[in-house]
Amino acid sequence: MARMAVSVLAILLASCALAAASFDKEFDVTWGDGRGKILNNGQLLTLGLDKVSGSGFQSKHEYLFGKIDMQLKLVPGNSAGTVTAYYLSSQGPTHDEIDFEFLGNVTGEPYTLHTNVFTQGQGQREQQFRLWFDPTNDFHTYSILWNPKHIIFMVDDMPIRDFKNLEGKGIAFPKNQPMRLYSSLWNADDWATQGGRVKTDWSHAPFSASYRGFKADACVVTAGGKPHCGSSVGTEVAPGTGGAGEWYNQELDLTRQQRMRWVQSNYMIYNYCTDPKRVAKGVPAECSM
Repeated sequence: MARMAVSVLAILLASCALAAASFDKEFDVTWGDGRGKILNNGQLLTLGLDKVSGSGFQSKHEYLFGKIDMQLKLVPGNSAGTVTAYYLSSQGPTHDEIDFEFLGNVTGEPYTLHTNVFTQGQGQREQQFRLWFDPTNDFHTYSILWNPKHIIFMVDDMPIRDFKNLEGKGIAFPKNQPMRLYSSLWNADDWATQGGRVKTDWSHAPFSASYRGFKADACVVTAGGKPHCGSSVGTEVAPGTGGAGEWYNQELDLTRQQRMRWVQSNYMIYNYCTDPKRVAKGVPAECSM
């Protein structure tokens, strides 16, 4: 009976860990001289930007595949020139990277959601979207599902992009380099809003973005370099076995493919595969597949 009670407690603790992770246990604020703050007993993180500096944080853990969820509320009002970046990345000149970037705009004009995938240091796979809601009024969930076959970008569980593993066709896919989760709020008024034509209005500073509800059902890489999969990271489990959740083999069923196509038909504003300037030079091979 005692052994059963311990097992039940372990399951409950694992479920709680997945429900809502504490920012002070999972992240380090790495720059910004106090402009990044962890509040509410670790349940809220805010980043600030003023004319002197922005701010940013990174995860304490590295991940090799996983489903990452984060709730964000973006800079309200006149956010022109600001960028809120939220992404997974490894390090080095041949790094892998999976990007969400939110490009601010003048009051009353919509944000641009910018996505990109880097493999072995090569990016330029941008797709951009408008959102079907005001991302500054409330928190919304932005998710990255990264498994050996797919990288799926989701907004409030709505798939917007699926970057597939096409290694069999000679196209690189991120699968060997562990990545940390990073986020930052910074000034990029040389390019972020309307191609850099609209600059940051510092009279509205300080700017602030807020984060809550972080969840990571993932394979966490330990100091020894081995991935531990699942919400409880105490036992060694190889990727693809019982330790990983359903996300490890997840792909979009027909219904969710249709939802993604609906988003892309109605809210996509840029696709590297159809950019006339890119097409003239030859688009990446995956665009024809």
